Amino acid sequence: MQKKWNILASNHSKTQTLFEVLKVSKTLCAILVQRGIDDFEKAKQYFRPQLAGLHSPWLMKDMEKAVNRILKAFEQKEKILVFGDYDVDGTTSVATVYQFLIHIYNEVAYYIPHRYKEGYGVSKMGIDYANEQGITLIISLDCGIKSIELIDYAQTLGIDFIVCDHHLPDATLPKAVAILNAKQKECNYPYKELCGCGVGFKLLQALAEKLQLPAENYLQYLDLVATAIAADIVPITGENRILAYYGIKKVNENPCPGIKALLQLSAIKKEMHVTNLVFVIAPRINAAGRMDDAKKAVQLFIEQDITKALAIAELLHSDNTDRREADASITEEALAMLEANEIGKTKKSTVVYQPHWHKGVVGIVASRLIETYYRPTVVLTRSGDLVSGSARSVTGFNLYEAVHACKEHLIGYGGHFAAAGMTLLPDNVNPFIQAFEQVVSSTISPDSLVPEIIIDAEIKLNDITQGFFKLINQMEPFGPDNMRPVFITRKVSETGFSKIVKEQHVRFVLKQGNVIMNGIGFNMAEKFTLLQMDEPVDIVYTLELNEWNNETNIQLKMIDVKLSFD
Repeated sequence: MQKKWNILASNHSKTQTLFEVLKVSKTLCAILVQRGIDDFEKAKQYFRPQLAGLHSPWLMKDMEKAVNRILKAFEQKEKILVFGDYDVDGTTSVATVYQFLIHIYNEVAYYIPHRYKEGYGVSKMGIDYANEQGITLIISLDCGIKSIELIDYAQTLGIDFIVCDHHLPDATLPKAVAILNAKQKECNYPYKELCGCGVGFKLLQALAEKLQLPAENYLQYLDLVATAIAADIVPITGENRILAYYGIKKVNENPCPGIKALLQLSAIKKEMHVTNLVFVIAPRINAAGRMDDAKKAVQLFIEQDITKALAIAELLHSDNTDRREADASITEEALAMLEANEIGKTKKSTVVYQPHWHKGVVGIVASRLIETYYRPTVVLTRSGDLVSGSARSVTGFNLYEAVHACKEHLIGYGGHFAAAGMTLLPDNVNPFIQAFEQVVSSTISPDSLVPEIIIDAEIKLNDITQGFFKLINQMEPFGPDNMRPVFITRKVSETGFSKIVKEQHVRFVLKQGNVIMNGIGFNMAEKFTLLQMDEPVDIVYTLELNEWNNETNIQLKMIDVKLSFD
């Protein structure tokens, strides 16, 4: 698949100013300026995040109301239910808030809706359960901002809601006693990008201050907060950067038994970063909701006994194995369908449907298909009497708007710019496929159908020193809005020592001037012929450490390579 390379422009005057105060590599100064870090104070906060830099929770609209309602519940011996979504952000939120409350108050329970029986967010079954249990206060985490009718229903039963959410609110808000959401109008909270668990964490910070409890009462859950930040793909900037920095520190030094058990089962020996948190912990937690019941994830996070935690982690591990098998077989089947459809290859969208596919992995499969056919993609399966599906977009294309334009063929739908879900009648599958293609082909720009690689800077191989690499590592934690820097080096030569590894990967040795560097290109075996042409190439890559035979060296991790053109 051809990819377009986009090299970011640098601001020379701001770069020079920053270089004069920091006295570090000019290339890295240019990258920092691109990321909005253009003076000494910002650089200090960036490289040395401090917990003291967290904002006051009282700046969040309705925080006073939320805290007062919880204190009233304590005084009047009310039962409280902590309610969260079934994904990583939801389950970590519930585990964090539930544990904090149960340590200071006995009448607390938690509830995670079943993905298939109840669906996303606040559910009628959950409210009815609360009513049966005599619960009069529900704290909803990572959901609730759009649950207007359900929160009205809860009110008729004498149940109050505190909504802690980070999703974009609609014009009409639910009638909750308090809504904590930095994205709502008239909320002056300085940082708008917290995840659901981050919002829950701010509530705990405020409660601890009000009750004069030590900060450790809420800081001990930073490993869970960092897991949510990593999994929910929120920007790693501002307050999220501070929370992720200290949360990952805790994951590496002193994680809760649940995370420790997951790491043990994953056989991870090396230091954890945001990226391996995403790939190691997130799929195992998500698999619980996808394949079975996400309550197991909360049980794991709140378990204090490592032996019991390992037993629960084994169940999640097994769910994840099932998920991977389902994901791999459905992806293979879907790719074969697309490969066999000659007309489909010229389309601007992909919609595939098989009634036997597992509902829990269709979103993952949609993402996988985009790796081969880069275009807006919907994967549909049968769910009872209905067809349901997940959609994923490509950069720059508003998927929600496209699905919304096909609403006459749908029973229900929801989502955002990059992802969506829908349900429809089986008879409407073909009309939907046609309508979706029509909408996409008439609105998508040709640029959006070509994957783009954003490149931070052009460097030479001799710029790659231990000091340079050390500074890059100090830019961690990496994630959205603070990705690991991507470099381009032009006119490098292959040395004759490159080879294909395990049929899929390329291990290569490149030379520029008198500097020789090793590298790896995962799943890039098709680029091997290009390297063998004995012509200079331009390579795009990130830098990483390679540990082999007790030796540690910096290596290039190839993203793309093309023949050099003068």
